[in-house]
Amino acid sequence: MNSEVSAVPTGRSATRMGPAELMQAAAMARRFYLEGKSKIQIAEEFGVSRFKVARVLESAVEHELVRIEIRVPAELDADRSDALRAHFGLRHVVVAESPSEAVDDTPDPEHLGEVAAELLEELVTEGDVLGLAWGRSTIHMAAALRELPPCTVVQLTGVYDAGAAERGSVEAVRRAAAVSGGEAHPIYAPMLLPDSGTAAALRAQPGISAAFDYFDKVTIAAVSIGTWEAGISTVYDMLGKEDRDHYASLGVAAEMSAHLFAADGRRVGRDLGERCITVEPDRLRRVPEVVAIAGGRRKAGAIDAVLRSGLVTSLVTDTAAADLLLATPPPTRPALERTDPDA
Repeated sequence: MNSEVSAVPTGRSATRMGPAELMQAAAMARRFYLEGKSKIQIAEEFGVSRFKVARVLESAVEHELVRIEIRVPAELDADRSDALRAHFGLRHVVVAESPSEAVDDTPDPEHLGEVAAELLEELVTEGDVLGLAWGRSTIHMAAALRELPPCTVVQLTGVYDAGAAERGSVEAVRRAAAVSGGEAHPIYAPMLLPDSGTAAALRAQPGISAAFDYFDKVTIAAVSIGTWEAGISTVYDMLGKEDRDHYASLGVAAEMSAHLFAADGRRVGRDLGERCITVEPDRLRRVPEVVAIAGGRRKAGAIDAVLRSGLVTSLVTDTAAADLLLATPPPTRPALERTDPDA
């Protein structure tokens, strides 16, 4: 916040104050806004009550002796952030400007990862257990991290391609742990398995089981959101056409951490989760802070669906998605109530 204090009347209404009132108001405003003195301290200095000081400060703003400007970095949109937070009942929302060169169908601009990294650096405290789900946005976020308090980092999902683990979520977990100086608990397994039996057998493996044991200890998590389209959902891209069509027929509108959601936030296609190495929704719902990172016009519907699921508490997105999200009806319950729509 930047404040400017002037003893020169700038508005028509300011002429209604006499010179003595102007000088006193300017002096009190300078003490309060620029020097950081309390109303009690100012009252003692000028020999008046603190209520008098409060009235004078209000008058100083009314008569435009004080101009208060709230400024955030140009790449962030404070108005949309606050409006979106209130609309969905979230804890934190950071809306970044969509890149000017971005086309309408560009999902998840890379700079969202940088914005999310700065948010995590602010939210994570010493001793936290940070969970990271697979996703392009979370990978960009981990790469952009500069500093974190000492914390444990655990992987929440398997990888898209086990052969590419070093370039994906395993590396993201290692990167975050290296920045924080804490322990890393990666999962060396693919996200999607041929059937639920194979997935269950992998979950029982000691290394994977150890990571799963940390899920109930996670205090803050970062997740990505996908639309049920090619190139915008990792799970969609992993499945064959028959499976894609089957889940589409169930009304899937969004995918997050290999869980599928209808437009109203209800889970659909639960059998898919049984074939995947991923954190269970009930466990994710118990995580105190879940930050979703997703943007772009093509992801707006998916973001809306996931925000209605009760699984997410905070959001990093862009102006393109934010404008579409603000045009939707508000959910019946705020996101922070963590209500399961299926309950």
